[in-house]
Amino acid sequence: MEIIFNAPTATKEGDEAEILLLMIKNYENEHYTIESPDPIEAIKIRMEELNMRQKDLVGVIGGKSRISEILNRKKKLTVEMIRELERVLQISASVLVNNYQLMKK
Repeated sequence: MEIIFNAPTATKEGDEAEILLLMIKNYENEHYTIESPDPIEAIKIRMEELNMRQKDLVGVIGGKSRISEILNRKKKLTVEMIRELERVLQISASVLVNNYQLMKK
């Protein structure tokens, strides 16, 4: 397998490796789909990637208590928050506008 996957392109082995990679990718997509995270999980993941803490979002989506309410799923994101999160965290608005469940009171 290692020989095939390291084969140069435009060779018989390289073509075989490309076909095998396509087949593997197709199989994984069919049998092991990875769903996109909901907006809150996307925010938390991106914050972790950027080594950010909740306090780093002060002024982006509100004060400390508002940030806590959003990240703890007590309040929904507003359009203005989504715009700012897209700008600051570089998360697509198409991810942030998805519906998600609030925590029950």
